[in-house]
Amino acid sequence: MDNQSDDVRLSAIEAGKARIASAHHDQLLSVSTFHAWQLEPAFMELFQRIQGHTLVDVMRCHELWSLVAESSKIAGDILEVGVWKGGTGCILASRAQMIGRKGDVFLCDTFRGVVKAGPHDASYVGGEHADTSIDSVNQLLIDVGVHNCIILPGIFPDETGAIIASRRFSLCHIDVDVYESGRGIFDWVWPRMAPGGVVVFDDYGFSVCTGITILGEDLRARDDLVFIHNLNGHALLVKTKA
Repeated sequence: MDNQSDDVRLSAIEAGKARIASAHHDQLLSVSTFHAWQLEPAFMELFQRIQGHTLVDVMRCHELWSLVAESSKIAGDILEVGVWKGGTGCILASRAQMIGRKGDVFLCDTFRGVVKAGPHDASYVGGEHADTSIDSVNQLLIDVGVHNCIILPGIFPDETGAIIASRRFSLCHIDVDVYESGRGIFDWVWPRMAPGGVVVFDDYGFSVCTGITILGEDLRARDDLVFIHNLNGHALLVKTKA
């Protein structure tokens, strides 16, 4: 990247930081009373089984469940980076298996905690969420009867991206908590996303994940996506151009 491009990116980041710093953080209470997830017994049963294996609430978990079916209209694999104990990965894979979706589900994690924490990340220093293992995630997948997953241990994409570099994706869930890690994953996966595909950032707008909110503001200005801020804590980036 040349110096001018670097300057533009840094300017966008600083603008995003200024916007976020001026925003008020408080608990959001929705007046909507429609709990769509309660209409899906299969989801509710699975959600109960993954308790203790995810920090993601029922609203965001159900959105991931729904996006598996919606994105199946577009050819491509599913990628999750930031697996922790496997709860949301299990939701993605189980739903894909249930509807007979073609393709693989790739679950990527360091299994040694958060990496690449930096100055944009107010609450992270690195190493958080290391209380997991490949074996425990594999056991969860076995327990719920999922067999369409491939686990890639290591820093993504630095250590494992080359393994799946030839793949194309229609859904990507990024749950890595910090700016630089999220940025590197997005930059890697975006050229491999099919038009109409969706990248989902978890923790967007959370006060403890300032880096992800800054990254979202950085990406919002791109002209090849539609940016959706779901007040449940997701940012959805829908690709609009090849």
